[in-house]
Amino acid sequence: MSEGFIRSGFTPVAHVEANKAACFTLKTRNAYHWLKKHNQLEIYDNYLSGSITRADLYGHIPQEEISSVINSEIGEDTLPEIFALIDDLLQGNQLDLIIGGPPCQAYSVVGRSRDKDGMKGDKRNYLYVFYAEFLKQYKPKYFVFENVTGLMSAKDENGERYFDNMKELFDEVGYEIDFKILSADDYGVLQKRKRIILIGNRERKKDFFPQPEKWHPKTTVDEVLKDLPSIKSGEGYIRPYELDDYSGQYLWEAGIRNGNKRVTLHIARPHNEQDLEIYRLAIEQWNKHKERLQYYDLPEHLKTHKNQTSFTDRFKVVAANLPVSHTIVAHIAKDGHYYIHPDIEQNRSLTPREAARLQTFPDDYFFESEPEQPGRTAPFRQIGNAVPVLLAQKIAEKLWEIW
Repeated sequence: MSEGFIRSGFTPVAHVEANKAACFTLKTRNAYHWLKKHNQLEIYDNYLSGSITRADLYGHIPQEEISSVINSEIGEDTLPEIFALIDDLLQGNQLDLIIGGPPCQAYSVVGRSRDKDGMKGDKRNYLYVFYAEFLKQYKPKYFVFENVTGLMSAKDENGERYFDNMKELFDEVGYEIDFKILSADDYGVLQKRKRIILIGNRERKKDFFPQPEKWHPKTTVDEVLKDLPSIKSGEGYIRPYELDDYSGQYLWEAGIRNGNKRVTLHIARPHNEQDLEIYRLAIEQWNKHKERLQYYDLPEHLKTHKNQTSFTDRFKVVAANLPVSHTIVAHIAKDGHYYIHPDIEQNRSLTPREAARLQTFPDDYFFESEPEQPGRTAPFRQIGNAVPVLLAQKIAEKLWEIW
């Protein structure tokens, strides 16, 4: 969401993020934007290529740019310190906008079905209460709250919908609410991804939702993948690949390719021979018959799960010849079975860069890991949890118009 709003002209004052790796990602992106503004992107390029360390990169940036990313879990005990840090960054200026959304697992239908208590009692269910504390503290003109559509049906221990309680609370702290369920594929994102977008305004306007302009590019998922180097299971590099010139319009129009020829994190998971055999069968079945491989159709020697009645499409090929892919979610950090590359010659799951492109992140966006522990897991989790950049940008652009 942050990247999309920055693209549209908004300037962030602070980010509050509980995950340490994601905080480093935000700090690195802050560094990118500052260096770009000051015509010093060669420093960022030196970092991507491994010529300088992350500490060296941050050393070129004003300290307030780095410290504006606050690594903290939001809660009753931490709010005073978070507010104090934000107040220092504001330097007496008015905060105009708050954007964000609590972790969606607490509200998702799948998350509730997998949890023995249906996620009831999970503290993440009540993060919206602290969101309201930010609204009370800073009284922004608008706020944007994003979450999964399961929020509409999730209920607390008393059988009350969280969404109803949330709207009531936001009303109490001074905001008129408008919301819609938006599907990312209506706005240029080549991915089926529905999200509820709730927007509040302090001026008490009615029916004000800034409906983004729809865009259905005439392209297929293949365009997101085809200009990246062909690699096999276990191959690739954390650090940059040089891309050839490419004339495909969509990648440029969506802001994924933006003049920078370097891409990072195009590195594939290593897969065992059993998974590779299953992947080959899944790719063949999709490419030849346009049918998904069902788990119960596998040869007996490839079946290792007792459960053969649910999640039977647990091995799923990303359909290159369709205008949209299925949804990229955080589970991609655990395994790649649901995100198999459609090229049987490569025979692997998606790389972080390929997943990031489906989420419309620009190629120069670098996803960090825990300090000095480069890898795929933390980037995959961040990519899967993200709002598609282009969807956020479309919302932000329309928000400017009603500002």
